Amino acid sequence: MYKNNKHHLQPVMICSVNELPEEQREYLNIFWAGVFYCKVFCRSDEECFAVLYSDLPSRPNFPVNVLVGLEYLKAGFG
Repeated sequence: MYKNNKHHLQPVMICSVNELPEEQREYLNIFWAGVFYCKVFCRSDEECFAVLYSDLPSRPNFPVNVLVGLEYLKAGFG
């Protein structure tokens, strides 16, 4: 059963990143993790992979953008 991943769009209420000063939060956003999130993770089209999953009621899929992001990281870091 295919289910689109929108969980990452909702901000986390209790997070240690929220307790950082503004300068350090800005630094996190311009570092590779922030760029990766905006350019790869959020832009990966999960609908292309929907045909690979069954239409029958079953366990939902693991988020495709997580799997694609992991493959990018694996290829980039060897």
